[in-house]
Amino acid sequence: MATIHVSCPDCHSTQVIKAGTQPNGTQRYRCQNPTCERTIFQLTHVAHGRLPETQRQIVEMALNGSGIRDTARVLRVSPVTVLRVLKKRAQLKLGQSRGAGHPDLRERRRTAGQGEGGRS
Repeated sequence: MATIHVSCPDCHSTQVIKAGTQPNGTQRYRCQNPTCERTIFQLTHVAHGRLPETQRQIVEMALNGSGIRDTARVLRVSPVTVLRVLKKRAQLKLGQSRGAGHPDLRERRRTAGQGEGGRS
Protein backbone atom coordinates (compact mmCIF):
# COMPACT_ATOMS: atom_id res chain seq x y z
CA MET A 1 0.00 0.00 0.00
CA ALA A 2 1.32 3.44 -0.99
CA THR A 3 1.12 6.32 1.42
CA ILE A 4 0.94 9.98 0.51
CA HIS A 5 2.56 12.44 2.89
CA VAL A 6 0.18 15.38 3.09
CA SER A 7 1.02 18.68 4.76
CA CYS A 8 -1.10 21.76 5.27
CA PRO A 9 -0.41 24.44 2.62
CA ASP A 10 -0.57 27.22 5.25
CA CYS A 11 1.24 25.95 8.34
CA HIS A 12 3.07 22.98 6.73
CA SER A 13 1.96 20.74 9.58
CA THR A 14 1.68 17.00 8.95
CA GLN A 15 -1.23 16.73 11.42
CA VAL A 16 -3.71 16.21 8.60
CA ILE A 17 -6.69 13.86 8.31
CA LYS A 18 -9.08 13.05 5.50
CA ALA A 19 -12.26 15.13 5.49
CA GLY A 20 -14.55 13.63 2.87
CA THR A 21 -14.69 14.25 -0.85
CA GLN A 22 -15.91 16.94 -3.21
CA PRO A 23 -18.93 16.19 -5.43
CA ASN A 24 -16.50 15.49 -8.29
CA GLY A 25 -14.67 12.87 -6.19
CA THR A 26 -11.60 14.94 -5.21
CA GLN A 27 -10.31 14.16 -1.71
CA ARG A 28 -10.51 16.91 0.95
CA TYR A 29 -8.20 17.16 3.96
CA ARG A 30 -8.46 18.86 7.35
CA CYS A 31 -5.55 20.40 9.28
CA GLN A 32 -5.54 19.35 12.95
CA ASN A 33 -3.01 21.96 14.08
CA PRO A 34 -4.88 24.18 16.60
CA THR A 35 -2.92 27.31 15.65
CA CYS A 36 -3.61 26.97 11.92
CA GLU A 37 -6.41 29.11 10.47
CA ARG A 38 -6.85 26.77 7.49
CA THR A 39 -9.27 23.99 8.24
CA ILE A 40 -10.14 22.20 4.97
CA PHE A 41 -8.06 22.08 1.80
CA GLN A 42 -7.51 20.05 -1.37
CA LEU A 43 -4.25 18.95 -2.92
CA THR A 44 -5.28 19.25 -6.56
CA HIS A 45 -7.77 22.12 -6.56
CA VAL A 46 -7.68 24.07 -9.82
CA ALA A 47 -10.45 26.30 -11.04
CA HIS A 48 -10.04 25.86 -14.80
CA GLY A 49 -11.75 29.15 -15.59
CA ARG A 50 -9.10 31.08 -13.67
CA LEU A 51 -6.13 29.65 -15.52
CA PRO A 52 -4.52 32.25 -17.84
CA GLU A 53 -4.49 29.74 -20.71
CA THR A 54 -8.24 29.15 -20.41
CA GLN A 55 -8.95 32.88 -20.26
CA ARG A 56 -6.83 33.41 -23.37
CA GLN A 57 -8.78 30.69 -25.17
CA ILE A 58 -12.10 32.26 -24.12
CA VAL A 59 -11.09 35.62 -25.63
CA GLU A 60 -9.70 33.96 -28.76
CA MET A 61 -12.89 31.94 -29.32
CA ALA A 62 -15.02 35.06 -28.84
CA LEU A 63 -12.96 36.93 -31.43
CA ASN A 64 -13.43 34.02 -33.85
CA GLY A 65 -17.20 34.23 -33.49
CA SER A 66 -17.96 31.37 -31.08
CA GLY A 67 -20.97 31.89 -28.85
CA ILE A 68 -20.88 31.90 -25.07
CA ARG A 69 -22.54 28.52 -24.65
CA ASP A 70 -20.32 26.94 -27.30
CA THR A 71 -17.18 28.33 -25.66
CA ALA A 72 -18.31 27.10 -22.24
CA ARG A 73 -19.06 23.63 -23.55
CA VAL A 74 -15.75 23.25 -25.43
CA LEU A 75 -13.57 24.55 -22.57
CA ARG A 76 -15.66 22.82 -19.87
CA VAL A 77 -16.30 25.96 -17.85
CA SER A 78 -19.50 27.70 -16.84
CA PRO A 79 -21.15 30.19 -19.22
CA VAL A 80 -21.00 32.62 -16.30
CA THR A 81 -17.21 32.23 -16.29
CA VAL A 82 -17.07 33.00 -20.01
CA LEU A 83 -19.16 36.15 -19.51
CA ARG A 84 -17.08 37.25 -16.53
CA VAL A 85 -13.80 36.88 -18.45
CA LEU A 86 -15.12 38.74 -21.48
CA LYS A 87 -16.55 41.58 -19.36
CA LYS A 88 -13.30 41.90 -17.43
CA ARG A 89 -11.30 42.08 -20.68
CA ALA A 90 -13.69 44.68 -22.09
CA GLN A 91 -13.37 46.82 -18.95
CA LEU A 92 -9.57 46.63 -19.14
CA LYS A 93 -9.59 47.72 -22.79
CA LEU A 94 -12.09 50.50 -22.07
CA GLY A 95 -10.05 51.77 -19.12
CA GLN A 96 -6.86 51.80 -21.19
CA SER A 97 -8.42 53.63 -24.13
CA ARG A 98 -10.03 56.38 -22.03
CA GLY A 99 -6.96 57.77 -20.32
CA ALA A 100 -4.29 56.88 -22.84
CA GLY A 101 -5.82 58.46 -25.94
CA HIS A 102 -3.59 60.38 -28.29
CA PRO A 103 -4.35 64.12 -28.16
CA ASP A 104 -4.50 64.45 -31.97
CA LEU A 105 -7.07 61.66 -32.19
CA ARG A 106 -9.23 63.30 -29.55
CA GLU A 107 -9.11 66.58 -31.47
CA ARG A 108 -10.13 64.84 -34.72
CA ARG A 109 -13.09 63.20 -33.01
CA ARG A 110 -14.25 66.54 -31.69
CA THR A 111 -14.02 68.31 -35.05
CA ALA A 112 -15.27 65.37 -37.16
CA GLY A 113 -18.88 66.55 -36.95
CA GLN A 114 -17.91 70.08 -37.98
CA GLY A 115 -17.25 69.61 -41.68
CA GLU A 116 -17.36 72.19 -44.44
CA GLY A 117 -20.45 74.31 -44.29
CA GLY A 118 -21.00 73.44 -40.64
CA ARG A 119 -21.26 75.77 -37.75
CA SER A 120 -18.01 77.17 -36.41
